[in-house]
Amino acid sequence: MSENSIADLLKAATTHAVPVVRAIPDGSLTDPTPCAEYDVKALVNHLFQVTVQFQALAAKQNADFGGETPDVVAEGPDWRDRFAEEAGKLVAAWSAPGADEGTTGAMDMPARTVGCMALLDLTVHAWDLARATGQEYEAAPGSSGVVPALREAVAGLGPTARKMGVFGEPVAVPEGASELEQLLAETGRDPRWTP
Repeated sequence: MSENSIADLLKAATTHAVPVVRAIPDGSLTDPTPCAEYDVKALVNHLFQVTVQFQALAAKQNADFGGETPDVVAEGPDWRDRFAEEAGKLVAAWSAPGADEGTTGAMDMPARTVGCMALLDLTVHAWDLARATGQEYEAAPGSSGVVPALREAVAGLGPTARKMGVFGEPVAVPEGASELEQLLAETGRDPRWTP
């Protein structure tokens, strides 16, 4: 794993994810995304849920991903601000001393691996939402360590994630593909996807 702390990585990823969510037009909420099972609204709700639940995991509490995903978008027009607030709380939760040490939650997985799962959702789903809504998306810069840390995590999590249907089969990318494009392909996404 990268030498950077999970909190530093999440902070860098959040800086790039929050503007994407803020710029989603209401008229795009029913548009398709690279995640075939989600339209834009459903993916925003999923990302919101992940952002909240991974705060609990940082505190070594169990997360609740069961049942229906709360429809945050339907709760009012401030959902973009609420996402930004929860993303800030996610960074704060993983900044607490010991958050990325030991194991966490019912998953009983290394805390750093769990933190990388949150980081993966923030990075890849921000790309999904940007692509679905016609926005440019630039991952956190190489100096942040985000994409290399994620590629390392995906290499370890990939086989299990594919069995569980979380990742698709890897997609071939052309020679010279960026590290972000390679990461997307490793999760089963086509980096050239368009609506």
